[in-house]
Amino acid sequence: MEELRVDMRERSPELQEFYNRQEQLTFKLNHTMPRTDEYFEVLKELFGDRLGEGSSIRTPISGAALENLVVGKNCYINGNFLAMARGGITIDDNVQIAANVQLLSNNHDPYDRQILTCNPIHIKEGAWIGAGASIMAGVTIGKYAIVGAASVVTHDVGDYEVVVGSPAKVLKTLDKEKFEK
Repeated sequence: MEELRVDMRERSPELQEFYNRQEQLTFKLNHTMPRTDEYFEVLKELFGDRLGEGSSIRTPISGAALENLVVGKNCYINGNFLAMARGGITIDDNVQIAANVQLLSNNHDPYDRQILTCNPIHIKEGAWIGAGASIMAGVTIGKYAIVGAASVVTHDVGDYEVVVGSPAKVLKTLDKEKFEK
């Protein structure tokens, strides 16, 4: 996939207004009593139909370009979740994401820091991301893969692989026959 480059100096007033509203909604969500009608209304306004049935996002959350974040069904995302989603973030069904996880689909050009370099992140079905892990731009996490706590993932992780460390390296591969079909 081709890298998306975004010049932050070229943001239109309409786009700036959109992102101001998104920032306000995120703040409101983070300061609303969880599991109330008001909470679910703000969550719906912020994510629309991009949050799958049975999925739960615990606050606080933060990020940018959250309109590019899509969460599948029956996912659990714990608090202090950071989603820098300018490059796109897709989380498939049945994914578990622990506290303090960062999904960073954008970075800055090293020579012109007002240019964002963006590549999508894809977390596939049933993956589990451990507490404090960071997933970098352009990375795909495979089906039922596990990313160990505090790992920094800079390369794709295959289906059923367990990765740990900084940078993350494959520790082992899980037996796919042991997963319920």
